This record gives sequence, C-alpha cells and structure tokens, in this order.
Amino acid sequence: MTVLVLATALPYLLTLPAFLIVVFFIVYPIGTTVVRSFQDGETKAFTWANYQYFLTDPIQQANLLYTLQIVVVTVVFSVVLGYLLALYMRFSRSKVSKWMNQLNLLPRFIPSLVAVYSMIMIIRDSGVLNRVSQLFGGDYKPGMMYNAVGITVMNLWFNIPFVALLILASLSSIRMASVEAARDVGANWFQIFKSIILPVTYKEVLVAITFVFMGNVGSFTTPFLMGGNHPKMLGIALYDQFNSYMDYERTAALSVIMFLICSVSAVFYIISNLKKEKWR
Repeated sequence: MTVLVLATALPYLLTLPAFLIVVFFIVYPIGTTVVRSFQDGETKAFTWANYQYFLTDPIQQANLLYTLQIVVVTVVFSVVLGYLLALYMRFSRSKVSKWMNQLNLLPRFIPSLVAVYSMIMIIRDSGVLNRVSQLFGGDYKPGMMYNAVGITVMNLWFNIPFVALLILASLSSIRMASVEAARDVGANWFQIFKSIILPVTYKEVLVAITFVFMGNVGSFTTPFLMGGNHPKMLGIALYDQFNSYMDYERTAALSVIMFLICSVSAVFYIISNLKKEKWR
C-alpha cells in the first residue's frame, strides 16, 4: 500500500519544485501587482484612480499612443523586411546571400547597450553621417535622435534579423524541387508564394508578430537612451513612476495596463493559430 501511494505521489513530488518556482516568482508577483494597482497610496482602500490617471491624463495618453505607434510601425517593417530577407537568403544562390546569412546572426551576439550606443554614434547630428557629409562640403544632420524615428530604426536593427531567423527556419523545409516543379507547370512567383511558401511560414509570421510586439511594448534601453522627454514610451513612464515619483500603486497600474496590451498580441496569436489549418 505504501509503495502504491509513493508511486502515485512521485510525479507530483517531482513537479513540486517547478510548481513552487512558478507560484512564488510569477503568480505571486503578478497577483500582488494587480491587487496593489487598485489601492490608494495612503489609505490602501480600493480605488480606480490609478487606472483613471493613465487613461485620462493627457500626458499619459500621449505616452500610450506614442508607444503603440512605435510598436506597430516596428512590427510591420520588421515582419515585412525580415520576411523578404529570409526569402532572399533561402532561395538566392549568390555569394551575397551566403554572407547575409552569416551577418544575420551578428546582432544576436552584440549586447543591446553596445548596439544602441553604436547607433547613436552614427545617426546623431554630429555623428558619423554628419562627418562624412562634411568631407563632401555638406552638413547633413539626420535629426533622428530623441524622437520616434531613431527609436524605430534601432528597433528594426534588433528585430529584422530575429524575424528573418524565425522565417528562415521554416523556409528550410521547402525543397527547391517543389518550387521548380511548380514553375514547370506554369506557376508564377505569386502563385508559388501563396500555395507553397505562405502555408509553411504562416505560423512563424504569427510568432514573429507576437514576440516583436510584446518585446517592444515594454522596451527600456533604446527609448531611455534615444527617446525625448515627451512623449515617452511606457517602459520609461513606468521607470519614472517607480524611481522618480515613487508612486508604487500607479506603477502597479501601469504594469497591468502594459500586461493587458501584450495580452492582445498573445490572444491574436492563439486565435490565428487555431485557424491555421485553413492555410493547409
């Protein structure tokens, strides 16, 4: 009897450490954050004021719209350019495509802080581009610092290679013989893309959209170093509430808002993934 009970309980005992880690380091912090977001800073009474502040204050509304603008533009350009780059690296047989395949891995090994400072040295008004233009008698000032353009360019530097790697992994399952057979029966490149390439890469595109969206909603390093004073991305607004104003209840509310925004992309991925069979 004892052996039977031990054998029954053994799987639960083995998974207990992982379960406790999830509870104490994920579930508990999220739960306490949600609870605190509905508390008054002084009385600890229930209140909606923390959420009302971020949803009605003009400055915070501008921060929210500014973040969504940058994130959406980053997602669109990252997916489109990353997809095209993956197609080129997979189906081109030139030496350039082979070099691109190797260089595409480079951003994965460069620390984000180093990459951002390197980009700043290039695109700031007194940076490399400006100095090169002065050699030819010009005075080109990119004007890409402390605004959405510079942040978006830096985001694309990070995310285009990431998207390309995801899609390239799925493209590797497509045999060139299948593409050549389709060409032999008269299919054009659009028909090949629609019937052969897109069904294979559809899931990876959804994964790329989800991860790029979620990764940029709460980004900190790039907007902190390249962003302006107003408006700010939500990651910087969160930092200000916690570090500068030390308003922990509003910090918790903004954390929940950011979590809900990220959940939108997660729900989109799940719903779209359930419908993926339509593409097969």
